Amino acid sequence: MATTLGERRRGWLQALAVYKDRRMLVVLLLGFSSGLPLLLTLSTLTAWLATAGITKTAIGLFALVGLPYSLKFLWAPLIDGLALPFLTARLGRRRGWAIVIQIALVVAILAMATTDPAADPLPTAIAALAIAFLSASQDIVIDAYRVEILKEDEQGAGAAATQIGYRIGLLAAGAGALFVAHSFGWTAAFTALAMLMGVGMLTILWADEPSAPEGAAAAARPGFIAWLRDHVVAPLADFFARPGWIVIILFILLYKFGDALAGVMANPFYIEMGFSLAEIASISKLFGLLATLFGIVLGGVAVAKLGLMRALLACGILQMLSNLMFAAQAMVGHDIYFLALTIGLENLSGGMGSAAFVAYLSSLCTVAFTATQYALLSSLAAVGRTFLSASGGWLADNLSWVLFFVATTVAALPGLLLLVWMIRRFPARREG
Repeated sequence: MATTLGERRRGWLQALAVYKDRRMLVVLLLGFSSGLPLLLTLSTLTAWLATAGITKTAIGLFALVGLPYSLKFLWAPLIDGLALPFLTARLGRRRGWAIVIQIALVVAILAMATTDPAADPLPTAIAALAIAFLSASQDIVIDAYRVEILKEDEQGAGAAATQIGYRIGLLAAGAGALFVAHSFGWTAAFTALAMLMGVGMLTILWADEPSAPEGAAAAARPGFIAWLRDHVVAPLADFFARPGWIVIILFILLYKFGDALAGVMANPFYIEMGFSLAEIASISKLFGLLATLFGIVLGGVAVAKLGLMRALLACGILQMLSNLMFAAQAMVGHDIYFLALTIGLENLSGGMGSAAFVAYLSSLCTVAFTATQYALLSSLAAVGRTFLSASGGWLADNLSWVLFFVATTVAALPGLLLLVWMIRRFPARREG
């Protein structure tokens, strides 16, 4: 028995050892660079607009600047297939594109810092849209870089590392920006965020370029038709040629459905239960972030120990069951300790599921078409989170909170049932 326990402990330590690899630090830092501009165009922007006295209707319309994140697959082939003068030859196709986009992001953020939405919201909206477009473009490059630089059995750890960096970036652009704005004003806050983009730029200059896949040679073929065939048609044809692609798409749409359905109504639920904003912030934002980060690491280790598909299933079941904690919270009512338990378990399981899910999306990409295929898959996941979860408000209005969270638990079942079927018929694979 002692030998068995010792072997298990060594196995877990070996699974954790991958995080000491230099490439994992690169992936984590690039995750930070990816998360930073995302929240800047979401809650940080809306906080700025609210303090500037912009109407709620106008603030709601500003949410449309987030569209590039759902549409990034449309221009991913350009980033995947076009060489940049001078930079591609010096830095490589991934690092060359990354540094150009990051420099443009710094300029766009500084430009937004000079606008005054109270006087004229249009320049602010244009700058925010530019930031969102460039941020989505940066995601295309970073996601492709991560998939290409890591081996297949390292994708779980890589997904965890990028999620950790991503969450820290969200914290810097959210709570960090609000703190700076409170003390020094919004111009100083946006200037600080622009300077933090230097983390990603230095990382790209320090990192190694992934080896070019065999399919990259097609980029040299002359003619627009040949380029279109190699970088638009070929990536899509490669994905749609795999067995069970329709089921894979349905699974991508549904895996996080129950989690997203519950999450969209979490804050209204907390408030209706009588929790103060300070209580919500301290438990949901700070303690919840720590639980999420721990869950992300556990998710990466689970992928390494259990294998990708079994880890997806285990993490998905935990995600589903964590929604029942909210139903229990609704019965308990205002209890700060029970809220900490509820949010801790929900964020822990959500972090595990996110790490396994990102690793799964990475495994679906053929290395020759990484940027285009990952952009398409992550856009599908965004559609699932955004549009399918929009019905959450209607459900909450027509059900008690207990029944609502039971319904969100049931909503996770279709994705898990698809996964069980896929494990038997269409296991994840990575080609290159």
